Amino acid sequence: MPHILIPDNLEKIGLNLLTQAEGVTIQAPAKMSRDEVLAVVGDADGMIIRSGTKANAELLQKASKLKAIVRAGVGVDNVDLVKATELGIAVMNTPAGNTVATAEHTMALMLALARHIPKAQISMLEGQWERKAFMGTELRGKTLGIIGFGRVGQAVAKRSLAFEMNVIAYDPYVSKQMAQSLNVALLSLDELLARADYLTLHTVVTPETEHLIDAENIAKMKDGVRLINAARGSLVNEYDLAEAIKSGKITGAALDVYAEEPPQKDNPLIGLSGIIHTPHLGASTLEAQEAVAAEAAEIMLDALLRNEYRNVVNREVQVG
Repeated sequence: MPHILIPDNLEKIGLNLLTQAEGVTIQAPAKMSRDEVLAVVGDADGMIIRSGTKANAELLQKASKLKAIVRAGVGVDNVDLVKATELGIAVMNTPAGNTVATAEHTMALMLALARHIPKAQISMLEGQWERKAFMGTELRGKTLGIIGFGRVGQAVAKRSLAFEMNVIAYDPYVSKQMAQSLNVALLSLDELLARADYLTLHTVVTPETEHLIDAENIAKMKDGVRLINAARGSLVNEYDLAEAIKSGKITGAALDVYAEEPPQKDNPLIGLSGIIHTPHLGASTLEAQEAVAAEAAEIMLDALLRNEYRNVVNREVQVG
């Protein structure tokens, strides 16, 4: 009988689907320490994880029975995909559940940048009434550049068009016809950087996209651009972004993600004026957490009980 290990917290809807399923056993004691996971992972045929569990080579080597890992979320940067593929472990994610939550958080960050909401809140708490100090700008008529035009990028585009923004996108894996069907112009990266008033990131981290926002590409941007990142911190060279904020090249940034989480005190962006920070809240809605948990449970059950593997990230792996 396949055994499923869940070393991170998972919403009850997902746990209920697993406990009610015939033919599997589960171990889900809520958040487990690293040593606890290493001690029991050898018994697991499947494992459902969040971002808190690092499925690196050390852990995977101990998982002698493991056939499948499901990441309850989108990003799989906490999984050693090369080692998983080598060991024949399918790594799957749940891309649908977080889409709306992340898109809405992106819009919240964009609006907060445009209207200086965090600074105005702090000013009010200090007993001030500084209306002129927080003069904002409208989103209407501005050009939004979206880097990465998958599920979340498209959801952000639809919402931004409702704000009467001009939306352009860069994604080498998306057709111009598909983008045009959403009233979005698909451009080269250099064209997008030169035209965007607001720039939002919604791509995965790969060797090609890591530190995509660096000094070289920042120099190609319009003066006064505003940056939003609710995808992955490693897409941005944090030191180059800090310098661009200080120089005024980038007017402001709103960041939900960081190269190291939580960011350390020596992070050049922490405490820097002109930046709005949130602690990786993109998927933090009740609805998204429940949707992701249910999707993760269903994907795992399909893999272990029906030999049906969906959303496999390491496609080179041999499964079945």
